[in-house]
Formats: sequence, C-alpha cells, structure tokens
Amino acid sequence: MADPVIDTKFRVDGMDCAACAQKIDAATRRVSGVSDVEVSVTAGVMKVTHAAQTDLDEIVRRVDSVGYRAAPLAKAEVPVATPSAAGGHDHDHDHDHDHGGDQQDKLEGLHGHDHGSADGPWWMARKAQLTLLCGAAIAAAFVLVRFFPDYHQWIFTAAMLVGLIPIARRAFMGAINGAPFTIETLMTVAAVGAVFIGASEEAAVVVILFLVGELLEGIATGRARASIKALADLVPKMALVEANGATTEVPAERLRVNSIILVRPGDRIAADGVIVSGESAVDEAPVTGESMPKRKAEGDEVYAGTINAEGALRVRVTAAAADNTIARIVKLVEEAQESKAPTERFIEKFSRYYTPGVMIVAALIAIVPPLVAGQSWSEWVYKGLAVLLIGCPCALVISTPAAIAAALSAGARRGLLMKGGAVLEGLGKVNQVALDKTGTLTEGKPRVTDVIGVARSEHDVLRLAAALEIGSSHPLATAILAKAAEKGIAVEAALAGGAVGGKGVTGRVGEDQLFLGSPRAAAEKFKLPAELEARITALNDEGKTVSVLLVNRAVAGAIAMRDEPRDDARDGIAALKRIGAEVVMLTGDNKRTASAIAAELGLEPRAELLPEDKQKIVGELRAQGKVVAKVGDGINDAPALAAADVGIAMGGGTDVALETADAAVLHGRVIDIANMIVLSRATTSNIWQNIAISLGLKGFFLVTTVMGVTGLWPAILADTGATVLVTANAMRLLAWRGIER
Repeated sequence: MADPVIDTKFRVDGMDCAACAQKIDAATRRVSGVSDVEVSVTAGVMKVTHAAQTDLDEIVRRVDSVGYRAAPLAKAEVPVATPSAAGGHDHDHDHDHDHGGDQQDKLEGLHGHDHGSADGPWWMARKAQLTLLCGAAIAAAFVLVRFFPDYHQWIFTAAMLVGLIPIARRAFMGAINGAPFTIETLMTVAAVGAVFIGASEEAAVVVILFLVGELLEGIATGRARASIKALADLVPKMALVEANGATTEVPAERLRVNSIILVRPGDRIAADGVIVSGESAVDEAPVTGESMPKRKAEGDEVYAGTINAEGALRVRVTAAAADNTIARIVKLVEEAQESKAPTERFIEKFSRYYTPGVMIVAALIAIVPPLVAGQSWSEWVYKGLAVLLIGCPCALVISTPAAIAAALSAGARRGLLMKGGAVLEGLGKVNQVALDKTGTLTEGKPRVTDVIGVARSEHDVLRLAAALEIGSSHPLATAILAKAAEKGIAVEAALAGGAVGGKGVTGRVGEDQLFLGSPRAAAEKFKLPAELEARITALNDEGKTVSVLLVNRAVAGAIAMRDEPRDDARDGIAALKRIGAEVVMLTGDNKRTASAIAAELGLEPRAELLPEDKQKIVGELRAQGKVVAKVGDGINDAPALAAADVGIAMGGGTDVALETADAAVLHGRVIDIANMIVLSRATTSNIWQNIAISLGLKGFFLVTTVMGVTGLWPAILADTGATVLVTANAMRLLAWRGIER
C-alpha cells in the first residue's frame, strides 16, 4: 500500500516575481518526502505535497536558506458553539487555505533575511532596510573619497560589499539548492568582475540600483496582494447573535449556519444569509460594484461585507465564514493565481535557457575580441559585464504574472472569477457566446407583468388573487403576492382554500367564491369573452403565462406572469455584439416563450433543448471554428459548460455549474460576461506591452554597450527601469472598472 501524501500550505514572505518562486520551488523539492510544490507569488503562499513523515521544519529551513521566510499556515479555526436558532448544526469547517488574509499566522523561529514581511510599512521590511543601509554606505563613500582619494578603490569596494554580501549569499544558497542561474548570480559575477577591472565605484552604484529595483518590485507585488486582502477585510470581525431573547457579540468567523444575527443600520453584514425580518436598503457596492443600494426585505438574500444603510435587519446565516461570498472569491482568486497562463509558462521555460545563455554571450564578448583581434582586455571585460547586467531576466519573467495577478484581482473586486491565467487569456479569444435563458438572461423567477380587469377592477383582481395564494410557496403564487405587496394592497387570506389538481386554486373571500387557474380550466366553468381570449393569445405569444380569476363563476379578470429578462440583459447582449461576439440563446423552454424573450433582447433563440442538445450545439459551433463561451446556471448546463472553450457560471447558480465552469459571474449581471472578455483582452495587451518594454530596452542597451556608448550604470538602469516600468504597467490593471451600463 502506497504511503499517504499530505498537502501543507505555507505562508512565504518576500516573494516578488517568478524568479523568487523558482528558487523556493527548487529548494523545497530537495527535502526528503516532497513530491510536488506549487508557489503563488501574488498570494504569498506555497503548497507542498509530501509524505506523512516529512520534516516540515526542514522545509522552513530550506526556504529560509535561499532568503525568504516561511511558516505553515494554521488550519482554519473550527466554529465553536454559539447561541443559534433551533435546528442549527455544528459543522467542522477544516480548511488548509487562508480565508481572511488574517494576520494571526505565527511566523515563529525564523531568522531575518533580505526579504522582509509584506505586512506593515514598506520601510520596515528587511529588504528596505538593506537598501537604505547600502545607500547610506555608498553616500558615505562618495564623501570619504574627497578626503582620501588614494583609497578610492577600497572605499567603494567596502561600500559595495554592504549590499553585495547578502546578494552573494542568496546566489550561493540558490546554487547549492538547485538554482545556479539566478539574477543574484548575474549580479554577483558582474559586481565582483567590475572590482577586478578597477570599476569599484560603478560596481557599488550597480548594487544599490539593483536593490532599489528589487524593493520597488516588492512594493508593487504587495499592492496586488493587498487588493485581495482588502476583499477579505470587508467582512466585520464581530457579529451580534440573537438567541432566547438575548443578543451576544461573537467573532464572525465562529458563526454557525442557521444562527440569527442582528444587523443594525450602518453595520456591515457579517455573513451570507436570508433576511428573517426587517426591511432596508443594502449597499452592495463593496462586493458587486453597483452604485445604487438595493431594497431588501424578508426572504431576500444578503451577502457578507455589504452595508445595511437604513433599518435593522434580522438575518439567518446560510454559510459559515469559510464559505461565504467573500471567502469564496478569495479562495478562487488564490487558486487562479496558482494556475499559470500559457504565455507565463512559455516565458518561464524560456528564462531557464535565457539566463545561462546570457552568461555565455557575456563571456564570449569579454574573451573573444581580446583573444582573436588583440583588443584591450579591460575594455571588453567591462562590456561583457555590462551585457551580463543587461541580460537580467527579471523584467521579462515578471511581465506576464504581474499582469495576470493584477487582472484577477481587479476582476474579483467586480465579482468576475476566473480559474487561472489560462482561462483569463482564453476569454479574450471568444467570438461566440451561448447563453442559457432561465436564471442567466432572466431572473429565474416569474413576475406579474399584466393585470387585466374584466368584471372587477385591476386592484380587486390582484387583491382577490393574492388572497387565494397566501401561504403558497409556488413561484406563480409568490409573484402574485410580491405584486400585491408592491402595490400596497392589504390582503385578507381566503377561507376554505384548496387546490384543484392540475387546474388551479379555490377559496372564499366574504360572500364571493373564487377560482384562479389556467384559461382552459376557467373556460370549463365559464365561457371566456372573445376579447379576453384574444388578449390571452397575444400574451401567450409574448411568452407569458396567464391565470384567469373567476368570482362566483363569472370572469373577474386575468393576471399574466413571465420570468422577465434581467435589468441589464439588453445592455449586456449589446455590449457583447459591440466587442465582436455573436450571441445565441440555448434553452429547454418552449419555442414561443424563447422566441418572445429572444425578440425582446435581439438574439437568436434555440429552444426545447435537452442537456445533450446544448452540448451538441456547442460542439457544432466549435467545429465551425468559433471560440465558444457557454454561460449557464443549472445542472442541465454542466455538460455544455464542460464542452465549451470557456464555461461561465452565473452567480447564484448551482454548485455543479460553478464547479464545472472555468469562470463565474458572481453577481449575475449579463454585462459582466462582456466585461470578462474586455478584461482578458486588456490583460493580453498589457502582457505584450510588458514583453516589448523588457526586450526593447535590453536590445537597445545591448547594441549601445557593444558599440561602447553605454556602460555598467546604464546597463543596470535598463534592467531596473524595465522592471519598474513593467510592474507599473501591470498595476494599471488594478484600476480597471469595465463597461458600465
């Protein structure tokens, strides 16, 4: 029997780019029992798959030795008993991921390194302190050489060593841990070589510029990390739990499903839940980006992190802290950042050959001209060292992951979740979108659209119909009751109520005997007027379901209902067409309803489809050369979601749809499907800009260095400058706002 393997996650401080991740990966894999390592730079997390007997302290020491700080992440705390509603159950939510970005992870027994913690002000990090110390030493050197010019070489060498010794140590530890060709190796060779040819002043400046570049890189990476942490911080730390007439304040992370919490005006809601009592406007902007608060009343869902603007609400908790909306976003984004995009994988493979290749080219430039053409050794060694610095792959390596991390963070803040860089890149190529109808283009629940008075007024028709439906949970009954509440109609429950199987409901209000049912069932009791029949036919052609109300066996009126399109459905489809995507609707609903909704929204309908039919149509579209995104929210959409190039689940959909899909529109806005595609294209453009900046600057300074126009200082400025430019360009994506309605 094979030995069991375990996944352990570690918090790793000080990672800035993929080169950092490669060193940590190589060092960790050398620990006995480790079978796999996944490092997420932006999340600051490493997942290690290892045997049960593996020494976790040895993993920490290995990571520690290459210049970073690591500690195993504590398991999420198990919810403890808190006052809750009857019927609540204890659930053991034991997760190995960090949901809140909580700063309670204990980094114990660690030694200081150049890479400091990402927490706190940037100047408190060890990397910043090393940079400031080295800068002060070099500044002092420039002063001292004015008084002791004969010791120029020694003074600048000493100042340079303040910064170079930690860099050289990291290069050495990387080499013995399986990563010999690192940026630190290039820097160490170049700086030492510069001292040997008498360019110690330039070597010192090169070292400080390198440290400054690393520091700026770390600050920028921290911004992307902070963007996700800010999401987790939206959830309040404490919640007011009601039980047995008393209110108790407890940590939000310990809330149990079915607990009843009190949310006062102005408070953030501490958990996902359903309103039990109360009515208020809820500001969902922190989670959904919607600018206007939404009216919420009994039975409506609310999300953790949103703000109760007006009245007090009592909310029944429907998800534990580890599973609420915010936690799901953070978890999915962290997992997405661990999944590399095709471009990123290519750049990483390229860099493995690129760095040793640069060292070979630099050596040839330094050696060949003096040996073959009798050129000056000092001149060409100097040029070789400059080429070595120009060749630092840092800007190139960070060009893709920085952009993808920023884009994933920006998307998550708008409720756009993409499961990795490959999905993010793939979305930009989509030119065909296949949309489900119910729950995707529509709300997924019927609404009253028309109230028709015949023998009674519209007010009376709605009042009497609602009287029959009190106590029913049928979707059509719920729609009628919601319409009556919207109109402010006081409803008295009907007496002697009952259902007529497959036909309708009956009851009595006062002296009036009522029947509400389908037009066919009503026609069996009383002949419908020709004018009403014509009106019903027209409503049916619009995809609406009609119920006829009889009072004392005479037609009082009729009510039409339909699952209406989402408020932004028309705008969303128009946005998809503007960006060049064709749109088709795939639905299992009848052709008449599908055609009515499609005509209203301006798209092609395909109706009366089984799940396998939807899957087949997606396959046919792909066979035509289309890059297909399938959007749906139900179990019957799962096969088609899996068959598409990109499967997108609508928010509020089933778990099956969310698990099968590659991406999710968390807040159910149709326009966000277009936003996903636009974000993907913006990210791809940003990546190519970054690659062009990186390679363009390197190519320019390579030519000017070989020609003798530029030297060591401009060489390192080219690398540092390219890194800063690439990172700053990627960070622009954090400000992405998307298409507004």
